[in-house]
Amino acid sequence: MPHLHIKSFKELDFPSTEDGVCFNFVADNANNHDEKLISTSYEGEDFFLLVKQEDGRSLLKTDKLTRPASIYNVHKALLAYAKAAQLDILASNVPEGKKNIHLQEANALKKIEYFAKEFPSDKEIRIEVGFGSGRHLLHQAANNPDVLFIGIEIHRPSIEQVLKQIVIQKLDNVLLLDYDARLFMELIPSNLVGAIYVHFPVPWDKKPHRRVISTNFIKEARRVLKVGGTLELRTDSENYYAYSYETFIAFPKISLQINKNRDIAVSSKYEDRWKKMEKNIYDVIMTNDEVSPELKIEGDFSFEKAIELSNEELLSLHNKTIRFEGGFIHFERVYKLKNGVMLRISMGSFDRPEHLYLLIEDKNASYYPQLPLRSPINLAAHKELLKVIDG
Repeated sequence: MPHLHIKSFKELDFPSTEDGVCFNFVADNANNHDEKLISTSYEGEDFFLLVKQEDGRSLLKTDKLTRPASIYNVHKALLAYAKAAQLDILASNVPEGKKNIHLQEANALKKIEYFAKEFPSDKEIRIEVGFGSGRHLLHQAANNPDVLFIGIEIHRPSIEQVLKQIVIQKLDNVLLLDYDARLFMELIPSNLVGAIYVHFPVPWDKKPHRRVISTNFIKEARRVLKVGGTLELRTDSENYYAYSYETFIAFPKISLQINKNRDIAVSSKYEDRWKKMEKNIYDVIMTNDEVSPELKIEGDFSFEKAIELSNEELLSLHNKTIRFEGGFIHFERVYKLKNGVMLRISMGSFDRPEHLYLLIEDKNASYYPQLPLRSPINLAAHKELLKVIDG
């Protein structure tokens, strides 16, 4: 994670701009006075820089919840703030070089809003969840130029590595997304996708609720896959294979194909290593054989009324949880603003919640830095949130 260790933090006069980076406002953690968030905008991305006091010095880095897709934008923002505030930097792992030429030319990395606004539907779609080094994703894209591939990954170095290869190989049929694949599935139109690849997911043996393969994920896969489309799990974990098989077979009607140590056209470096170790590789391939109803989602995330709760009442929401049928809202942290309050919340379903901020200034509320994903459970959570903050 890029960061600067600084002798002491200095606050700017907000709003302020340095080297094209805009610093909009500061939010002070109401329950931890050693933490601040700085609203930052650069090249169309809105995010927070995080300031933490520790061991007699300050740490400046990006807020994990809102970090931008481009790591270069993180570097730019950190250095711009240090320059504007004339910070005394004690240690840094932030490079000062220019943006990699291949990353400058890359436009394959998209935000979730790109897909939420109008999902691509003019050609067959195939999705890879957790593409890692990108070997499989890039191979498939190069050999299927008429198919649009969407690669989902949350590991930033892997994303940048694949972005460079997309430019070098001149591929125009690959889009990348840094997002939770379980949430992403909920906005895909029905009967559209030709294949979903889940190759070597993290087994999460100690935290099974974080696994990609689940009953809900399979339900969404069956909905978004066209007839004949496939969901392909490939894993070296015998525990994950056994768990996944039981999860698949629990459906009343399903078509499955099981393979052991099947050779495929391209393999990752880890798979090559496991084969040398004579480790077994398991495939579970589900074929969809039913047409699903059209996806219909009604409602929005508007705040039509003025917020009647006082700042003190809003601050008192810290660490409270609201439960409703199928989901919840948890007020993780509260922050003081110049003219209001900011709430950090998790909301939605229990196994795949959304995390974001809610700004309340001068009695007006808005989500930051973006709206929640427009899914039925998030819309239900929004209605419950309105009940709380409307007093």
